[in-house]
Amino acid sequence: MDDVAEGWEDAWRSFHHGVRIGRCWVGPPWEEAPTDAVAVVIDPGQAFGTGAHATTRLCLELLQDVEPASLLDVGCGSGVLSVAAAKLGFAPVRAVDIDDVALEITRFNAAANGVAVDVGGRLRKADLAVMNIALDVVERMLAELPVVRAITSGYLDREEPSVDGWHAMERRVRDGWAADLLTRD
Repeated sequence: MDDVAEGWEDAWRSFHHGVRIGRCWVGPPWEEAPTDAVAVVIDPGQAFGTGAHATTRLCLELLQDVEPASLLDVGCGSGVLSVAAAKLGFAPVRAVDIDDVALEITRFNAAANGVAVDVGGRLRKADLAVMNIALDVVERMLAELPVVRAITSGYLDREEPSVDGWHAMERRVRDGWAADLLTRD
């Protein structure tokens, strides 16, 4: 029988640390959030989104710079953007994804953070959408979204969404990735 190092089952936790993004702190439940931060506690599990990736950070930065309104999180993954939006005063918040596991994890993370997030598979009308997904999906979804503004990311800084009827209001770049605040013409 091979010897297994003691504590191997929790060793992965050493790779997940909280990050400060403006007023927000996004981190795992085993770390303490700074007392002056809006704490978004996300248990890294089977869905995409711990808050550490540049695209998530860029989306969170842009969310903090717009007036809170109704929000649609398309491709919600772990729910990090939905939970953060709800904590920043956006309401109502609707999270959608084609992955049932992502929807389940978003429900769990919203409940763990004590925020109201309507989780489901269908798009609903909102003032603002947030999408941290591949560029081809962003472009396809923009045409269908029942919103007037969108924060999009999930693509490289050399790429840019190009959809008739939408134009960029602001662009942010970090570590070779980009995020855009778009509005309908």
